[in-house]
Amino acid sequence: MNMTEYVFTPDLPVTLPVAGSQQRFPVGRVFCVGRNYPWPDTQGQSRLPPVFFMKPASNVVDAQGEIAFPPLTEEFAHEIELVVAIGEGGANIPEDQALAYVWGYGAGLDLTRRDVQRTAKSSGMPWEGAKVFDGAAPITAIVPVSRAGHPDGELWLNVNGQERQRDSLDSQIWSVAEIISRISQSVALRAGDLIMTGSPAGVDVLQPGDIVNAGIDGIGQIEMRVGPRT
Repeated sequence: MNMTEYVFTPDLPVTLPVAGSQQRFPVGRVFCVGRNYPWPDTQGQSRLPPVFFMKPASNVVDAQGEIAFPPLTEEFAHEIELVVAIGEGGANIPEDQALAYVWGYGAGLDLTRRDVQRTAKSSGMPWEGAKVFDGAAPITAIVPVSRAGHPDGELWLNVNGQERQRDSLDSQIWSVAEIISRISQSVALRAGDLIMTGSPAGVDVLQPGDIVNAGIDGIGQIEMRVGPRT
């Protein structure tokens, strides 16, 4: 049998722990949904089509220890989000079948260079520079659907003991099933893909030394300290 020869040794796959197991969940692509909860400046607006962007799998880290403060920003912001872990691939998935493609759920932080994002928006440029950097997506252990079902509680985030974000998963403008169906109409989903489903109002900046406590009822909790500026 011929063995593939690489020009250099490839990195090991990115993985996340599985709650209650020694197994790890292999991460493929990371899809992110923008503005999927009512914010004060969107109250009363009609439901607009969801906006998707991506983070590379290399940005995913276990949600423990230190949050690395990224370079090139003065407004390093937190966003607590429900993370959907896809366990079966498919394209053009009907909404009423979409939840069958979910393997499990996690709680994650979509960390953002908010000032970079604002500049990109005002210039009509892509958001990648705001959303993509080392450690930009800390995520908890994945809880299998077979163990906990589909969550319907609250998600929340505190900084130094002060609450900044809290909302119900039922407040999502686009449901998990709708999001899965929409993405699969654009690109075939694969086992291992993650979907970060948007963050409620209350997004604010983080400073070195801040203690972040966050979580989602029935899914997982995060406690991390923000590291020094780099």
